Amino acid sequence: MKHFKTISAYCKGINISAPKHPHFDIRSFEENMATVAHQMSVFRHEFYAIAIKAGGDGKVMSGHFADFPEGTTVFFNTPFQLLSWNIVPNWQGYYLMFSQDFVAQSHTLSQILKLFPFLKIEQSIPFEVPPGELPVILSIYQNIWNEYNGKATDKFQIIEAQVYLLLSLVKRLFERQADDKMSSIGSRTADLKLLSRYQTLIQTSFYQDTTPTPSANLHSTSYYANQLHVHPNYLNAVVKKLTGITALNHIHQHLLMLAKAYLAQTTWSIKEIAYTLYFDSPNNFSSFFKKRTGKTPLEYRQNTHL
Repeated sequence: MKHFKTISAYCKGINISAPKHPHFDIRSFEENMATVAHQMSVFRHEFYAIAIKAGGDGKVMSGHFADFPEGTTVFFNTPFQLLSWNIVPNWQGYYLMFSQDFVAQSHTLSQILKLFPFLKIEQSIPFEVPPGELPVILSIYQNIWNEYNGKATDKFQIIEAQVYLLLSLVKRLFERQADDKMSSIGSRTADLKLLSRYQTLIQTSFYQDTTPTPSANLHSTSYYANQLHVHPNYLNAVVKKLTGITALNHIHQHLLMLAKAYLAQTTWSIKEIAYTLYFDSPNNFSSFFKKRTGKTPLEYRQNTHL
C-alpha cells in the first residue's frame, strides 16, 4: 500500500505539479484534471485535506465512506485514513491540504482537533452543502487560493485566518447534519484532553512503522491506559462521560472502520487483514466483524467495491 508522508510526495504520486509550500497546498479540481491519476488504488497520507466537490462523476472512498451526497459535498481526509478513487476528469470545486507540522507551527490552528472534531478520523463524515451556503464557502476557498498564489510576504497569516474561518463555517454546517456528540462539549477540560490523547493513540497505534511488543494488546483499554499513565477504570469513566460509549467501544469502532476500509479498498485476504489489525486469528476477526455488521468479512467485501 502506498503511504505518502508529505504533500509533495502525494502530489507526485497522483501525478500533479509540486506544491508551492511543503506543508500547505490548495488547488481547484479543474486545474488538476489534465494530469491527475483518474484511478488510485488504496493509499494513505499523513496530512489533513478539506474539499468541496461542486460537480463531477466517479467514485471516491474516504475511509469506509463511499456513498457521498448527490449535491455539492464537503468531505475530509485525515492523517492515516485509507483513500482510493476512480473518477471521471470533470470534477469541479476546491481542496486544500495542510500537514501536522503546519498545524503545530500555527497559533491560529494549533487547537483544531479540539475545536473542530469533524477532522478526527472517526468523525470525518461527508455532508451536503445547502445551496444558500455555497457562495460563502466557495468565496473562502477562492480567497485562500488567491493568497496562496500571490506574492505577499505575509500571505500565510491571511491563509491561516481564512482556513480558521472556513473550518468554523464547516463546523456550523456539520453540526446541523452529523450526529456529533462532541460538538457541545467544552474544549478546555483535562478530561477532554485525555479523550483526545486516547483517540489519537488508538489511531496511531495501528499505523506505527515498528511492530508492537508481543505483550502489547492493542484491543485492550488497559494497554492505552498504561500508555496514558491513568487507571483503566478512570479512562473508561472519562471516555464514557464525554462520548456516551465505553473506552472499549472506541477501540472496536476504530477496528471496524479500518476493517471495512481494508475489505472495500484492498485485495488482501481475510487472514492478512485479521493479522494487520492484530487479531489472534482470522476466525476471531470474522466473529468480531459479523457480530457488529451482521455480515461476514467476505459478504461485506462482495457487496462493497469501488
